[in-house]
Amino acid sequence: MARRDSSLLSIRSGLLFGILIALGSCAQIVPRPRPPVAPPATPAPEPENALAAGVRAGPRMSRLGVDRDAAARALAAFRISCPSLVRREDASGLAAPADWQQACDAAATYDGDDARRFFARHFEAVIVGDGAAFATGYYEPEIRGALTRQPGYEVPVYAVPPDLLETNPQTGARGRGRLDPQGDFVLYHERAEIEDGALAGRGLEIAWAADPIDLFFLQIQGSGRLRLPDGAVMRIGYAGQNGREYVAIGRLLRDRGLVRGPVTMQGIVAWLRAHPGKGRALMRENKSYIFFRELTGPGPLGALGRSVTAYVSVAADPRFIPLGAPVLLRGMDNPRADGLWVAQDTGGAIRGANRVDTFWGAGTEAATIAGGMSARGQGLVLLPKGALRRIRSRDAQARR
Repeated sequence: MARRDSSLLSIRSGLLFGILIALGSCAQIVPRPRPPVAPPATPAPEPENALAAGVRAGPRMSRLGVDRDAAARALAAFRISCPSLVRREDASGLAAPADWQQACDAAATYDGDDARRFFARHFEAVIVGDGAAFATGYYEPEIRGALTRQPGYEVPVYAVPPDLLETNPQTGARGRGRLDPQGDFVLYHERAEIEDGALAGRGLEIAWAADPIDLFFLQIQGSGRLRLPDGAVMRIGYAGQNGREYVAIGRLLRDRGLVRGPVTMQGIVAWLRAHPGKGRALMRENKSYIFFRELTGPGPLGALGRSVTAYVSVAADPRFIPLGAPVLLRGMDNPRADGLWVAQDTGGAIRGANRVDTFWGAGTEAATIAGGMSARGQGLVLLPKGALRRIRSRDAQARR
């Protein structure tokens, strides 16, 4: 921190005495002029995508030390992503859909016993931005629920409301909202308004949860299981969001000094249950609200509309990592995060280059791993061979 100079003009005592005698009067001591205070620096704007953040070559694939089992899992997940990957427009600017076709064709027929050879043959590693990766974790929670409202099951699980609009019908601008009674396009109801009954009585309930805290965290995870009173399981997945801002309540607890030590999901839940009134108010500071639909497939669905897989799928920001692309995390300070992953999902809090959310499946162990996951290290994006050369060529042409 820069020290401010508030001292008076320093004058040796002997000289001061002589000056006073010579003048025969009191001398005024003038403060030292202070240098102008520079205004606080304006933070640099966040890059809009991977190209703006900067892309450079990473280590050769043969030097990455990819685990054999992790490569096999990643190859299976990459196959699942391929039908979307070769059609989906890429917001990151790193690769066109056609760039993936050769790798996807090879993945469909690859029958080698070592998937590391597949990735070495068809991919090259690139570093986006500074390459500094941050990984958290998510999982598929199971909570108690019922198909009808009944004692002990009174927290509604809502489907997407029909009045939730994706664009302003008056201007065509994208952004979620609704038309108010006067016909004006306004922000959609926030969490507190929905919990207070803004959607009640409209037949939007697909189920009823037993516990509001459990449902809150299922919303954060984006999908989960409802264990029904008869023991059956209903799987539900993300169907939409109200467009309001996401606020991480763990960060609020930490910044306000309400919890000590590392902030984990388990610790947050314990605090909420120990402080029910304050906990309810805290959860409402997260204005984001998730709507669900019933899932009938083999597992939770990611942003590509395809199943995500434990220990291999990650959520990422598609502006910086193409959805469907392999991602290598290495040197992470939590070694569980090390390995080859595939970007198959997104998340409201997953923003920026090399920011990923690792998926750990369902069950108690998955909840423990995901709830405590916070790891930093290096992130590498794997692109089809030749992609980096095309990026450099395009950059060179743009500079001419």
